[in-house]
Amino acid sequence: MAGTAGILPVMSRAAPGMGGAITLGLASLGFVSLGLPEGMLGVAWPSIRASFGLPLDALGLLLGTFATGYFVSSAVSGRVLTRLGIGQALAISCGLTGVSLLGYALSPAWLSMVALAGVLGLGAGTIDAGVNTYAAVAHGARVLNWMHAAFGLGAAVGPLIMTAIIGSGLAWNFGYAIVAVAQLGLAIGYWLTRHRYARPHHALRAEAAHTSARTESLPGLARQPVALLCMALFFVYVGLEAASGQWSFSLFTLSRGTPVGIAGVLVSAYWASLTVGRILFGVLVSHVSSERLLRVCMLVTVVAAGLIWFNVPVVSWLALAVLGLVYAPVFPVLIAETPARFGAAQTANAVGLQVAAAVAGGAALPSLIGVLAARISLEVVGPCLVVGGLVELCVYELLVRRAFVQPRSERSQSSEAANVPPGA
Repeated sequence: MAGTAGILPVMSRAAPGMGGAITLGLASLGFVSLGLPEGMLGVAWPSIRASFGLPLDALGLLLGTFATGYFVSSAVSGRVLTRLGIGQALAISCGLTGVSLLGYALSPAWLSMVALAGVLGLGAGTIDAGVNTYAAVAHGARVLNWMHAAFGLGAAVGPLIMTAIIGSGLAWNFGYAIVAVAQLGLAIGYWLTRHRYARPHHALRAEAAHTSARTESLPGLARQPVALLCMALFFVYVGLEAASGQWSFSLFTLSRGTPVGIAGVLVSAYWASLTVGRILFGVLVSHVSSERLLRVCMLVTVVAAGLIWFNVPVVSWLALAVLGLVYAPVFPVLIAETPARFGAAQTANAVGLQVAAAVAGGAALPSLIGVLAARISLEVVGPCLVVGGLVELCVYELLVRRAFVQPRSERSQSSEAANVPPGA
């Protein structure tokens, strides 16, 4: 299977000067493009339900189809990125997401929208794995936090766009049409700059031969205990992040009577705090150990989720923003540690597995909450977030202990990758 050895020469040439700035800028816009539709969905869902006459838990079908496409493309992303090159893969993937979102806007029936969600997932999975692999190997936790802030920016702007459109009396379809145009524009940008990632064919063949001799197969990697724990952690974390963003609007408006305009701002503030947190933690991550940082954030996650559960006036609103803040460093820090845990040659495959697990969690946990909410009430959101936060903390502690006792040879290989300074 392909690893990052086939991608590294591309990064090393793109790093200096204006070319490196353009590459980083486009990668950051890729994160924005992933955040926009995710941030919009929670606000749009009540209107989508009304348009197609759907039950509350029908969101699970949309998320499940999306996750299936995302999972498949993420899991095989190492091979795709090596075969196509990052620039061409991102251009094609952004084109897929743009066309899919345009299909959302024009969809005449619920089932056609569900089918398009699978295509959207295929494109988004490659974008996610591609930009994360690039950033994890070419840079470090500091830059990864800042780049992931772009995802939070897109997710924060998404609810504002959808709230403004619905508030002005327009249909939810217009929001997806706007984002579709932006995605297609980004696809053109990647296509025009794809040659910045081009590699000679003889180098590709040599790298592929070198990589195949050194790396473990993807199924073999997926069976490693550390890989399983990493996948479980990404599954739970992204499930929590997605559930908080997608169900808080419905919780506040349908169950607690919060005005639509205020609830839309609260959801936007949640994603905005995710953005601000990643900028702040991008500075702090060089001065605080990742283990201490993530442990504190996960503990605060449980407390903030508990405040949302207890429904204290105003405090529960602030707690949603706190959730976004403490969620902020988890994904980028864990991605940044991937080369140290698995070695540079396995980073693309490991990132692909982690992103695949992440999107599975991002679909499964919000869907489960939707099923429970339809059968009990939307007030199950709070306790579900508390339980999920406790599970996240437990899995992380298991990962830390497992990584600590890994064989010495593995630690030596990992420390070599970990000693590369951020931004190098």
